[in-house]
Amino acid sequence: MGIFHEFKQFTIRGSAVDMGVGMVLGAAFSGFIDSLVTDLLLPPIGVLYSSMNFENMFISLDGLFYPSLAAAKEAGAATINYGLFLTAFIRFVIILFAVFLVVRQMNRWKKPHQHPLDGLTKKECPYCCLPIPPRAVICPHCSSSLEEQKISSRTRGTTWKIK
Repeated sequence: MGIFHEFKQFTIRGSAVDMGVGMVLGAAFSGFIDSLVTDLLLPPIGVLYSSMNFENMFISLDGLFYPSLAAAKEAGAATINYGLFLTAFIRFVIILFAVFLVVRQMNRWKKPHQHPLDGLTKKECPYCCLPIPPRAVICPHCSSSLEEQKISSRTRGTTWKIK
């Protein structure tokens, strides 16, 4: 499974622990990521787009032209600062991807024999109806044996209970 597919699964199915780790790492990486985006990533992109400065990309709502965002703010004009928003969005994606890589590696260290997606997917115990790992043979909540149910359901025919 590709790293970007795992990244998509991580962003869709984050848990409270993953989000807590994300908050801590986001705070720790804030200065680094800010410098990375502002000083290294955006200047070459600005050169590609005719020497644009992303911080001076804005729309003045009063209809007048201002040479920079600072001049517009000094004049008291209301502006939509889409350049600053774009910079913040790039920072956010980089921080989110860095947190994903850290949590992904932590999950591998915890259970090296387990595939990373097995931690994200759960099945339901037929006895206590709580989520359990997909490869579990004994429910960790109610201690019921799930293998016996599979064997007995094969010999008697499949019976499904829908609640």
